[in-house]
Formats: sequence, C-alpha cells, structure tokens
Amino acid sequence: MRGLSKSFGGIHAVKDISFDVNPGEIVGLIGPNGAGKTTCFNLITGFYTPSAGQVQFRGNDVTGKAPYEMARLGIVRSFQKTNILKSLTVFENVVTGHYMQARQSLWRTFFPGRRVRDTEREIRDSAERIVHTMGLAQRIDVPAYMLSCGELRLLEVALALSAKPQILMLDEPAAGLNSEEAKTFGEILKKLRGRLVQSILLVEHNMGLVMSVSDRVVVMHFGQKLVEGAPAQVQSDPRVIEAYLGGGKH
Repeated sequence: MRGLSKSFGGIHAVKDISFDVNPGEIVGLIGPNGAGKTTCFNLITGFYTPSAGQVQFRGNDVTGKAPYEMARLGIVRSFQKTNILKSLTVFENVVTGHYMQARQSLWRTFFPGRRVRDTEREIRDSAERIVHTMGLAQRIDVPAYMLSCGELRLLEVALALSAKPQILMLDEPAAGLNSEEAKTFGEILKKLRGRLVQSILLVEHNMGLVMSVSDRVVVMHFGQKLVEGAPAQVQSDPRVIEAYLGGGKH
C-alpha cells in the first residue's frame, strides 16, 4: 500500500496509509474503533476506489480492480458478517468455495470428460486437506448450523482458503470467541502460513491473538498510520497506549 487515502465527503476515513505485507508474514492491522481499518481492507480488495495512492501486488499496480479480479490474482478476504451456507455440511461449504477453480463450459457440464472429473477429484482432495488443517476433521459431515461459534469462525477461514489465496485478509475473525477458542484459532493461523497461504493480513480487536501470531503490527488512528513495528515494540509505544486509553478521551 502506497499513500492510500479515501474521503467520504469531507471526512478522511483513510489518509496517506503506506505499509507492506511480505511473503511469509502475518501482519496485524489494529486500532481503536473508527480508526479506518475496514475501510483500508475495502481499498486493498477493490470494494472502494482510493481517492489517492496505490495498491501494488507482486510489483504490479492493481489499484481499483474489481473484487473478483483481486480474488483471481490471489488477494482474498473474509468479512465481519458470516458468509457460511448454514444448511450445507462443513465439507460441502469448502467444496463450494472452490467455485473459481471449477468453472467450466455448459458443454462440459452436461458431458464431463476426464479433465472435468480430474478437476472434481482435485477439488474434493483440496477441500478435505483444508478441513483437516483447520481442525474441523471431526465435524466434516456436520451441517454448518450445528457448529459452535468457534467452529464457524474456523469454517469461514476454510472457505476463504478454498479460493487459493496468496494473501489472506481476515477482518475480525476471532469476534465472539472465548480466550481458549482464540488461542486455538491463533495456533491454526500460524500453521497456515507457508502451507495453504503465503501471507496473512489480520484486522482484530483481540490483542492477545494479534500479538501472539503477528510478525509485525501496523497501528491506525483517525485514518492514519500511527506506528509500525514488532509486537513487543508496538505494545510498549506510548503513542499506542495513548490511542487506546487516552485518559478516556477516545
């Protein structure tokens, strides 16, 4: 991200944000409510067009591309609101998430040849691998509506992984989890890096989770980057403490 800005009328939701997510990294993007974190996500993934600045991916300018184009490039995100198909099983949800990989002509739909059958087998193998990696193997044939809150959060990540991302962007994935569920979730996130995804960009209010999984943390405040650094460095920075506590002002 280079100098990303977004204004809505006279309000600067994001102003001159710049940071990198490198291959093999988990980066936490944090800040108080209203800091502009989700707006930043929407700019990166094409849901908003920046007022200024650039989004670069693998050395190419991808600023303003449509969300589906970003997904095809390998930039895939989750949302705060669940997109799980509650009537389908865990396995069926993850298979459905492979839709970009499974697209085919109408002719091949009615007269599937070897290539179609091979693709279907690859999708099922991939879905099973994702389900196991996310720790949902024991729930693979369970309808999604029967899952706990923690299991649903894991399934949401599994669904995003089925789109074969290079960088996975998670928007408050631990919302509603208790401390034990959040700890398990964090351990699984660390296992994903280098196995099912190259890099992860994480927006999350659970500071214990962010600090335990992130290689680097970017702090936003009032739409701007306040500080960036290693978790321990960020936690002890007086500017971050002021932004979050602020004597009750924020």
